[in-house]
Amino acid sequence: MNLSVDEDEHSLEMTIPYVAKIMEDCKNNFKIVPVMVGSLTPEKEAQYGAIFSPYLADPSNLFVISSDFCHWGGRFRYTYYDQSKGAIFESIQHLDRQGMDIIEQLNPSAFTDYLRKFGNTICGRHPIGVLLNAVNSLPPSEKAKLSLRFLKYAQSNQCYNQTDSSVSYAAASLIFNN
Repeated sequence: MNLSVDEDEHSLEMTIPYVAKIMEDCKNNFKIVPVMVGSLTPEKEAQYGAIFSPYLADPSNLFVISSDFCHWGGRFRYTYYDQSKGAIFESIQHLDRQGMDIIEQLNPSAFTDYLRKFGNTICGRHPIGVLLNAVNSLPPSEKAKLSLRFLKYAQSNQCYNQTDSSVSYAAASLIFNN
């Protein structure tokens, strides 16, 4: 990436210290291999997913995919609002939940369709797409053992009018079930 993109990028700056803190008791027993994922076509997400798939299947590896969810408001140039869902913050939550439900289904093409339909401003949509494609590239017997569940959802602000803004956050866990 060029210098200006590198200087604007902050996901590693946010994620690495968190991972280091969580893993500090075994700090000499693991390596962090950061991978930055930029804008990708669905075809490239599938290609990279296939590359990462064997590593995802290896239980000695841990993947951390970092993303926030909807960036809503004029300053983000995204103000999708479905009034039938209630206040703006409730519409945002409904929008995010739709995406989260699709991610839980581990269906990369449905996630791509959701993004095309709503244009939700999920910063990590491409790393999420790569992860979903990595799962999709696993043998069916391995894929059947996986489950992804969202554990927590929050918004930085409850938006009630068009001058408000908010960023949504969600945490999920992908596990292999025996």
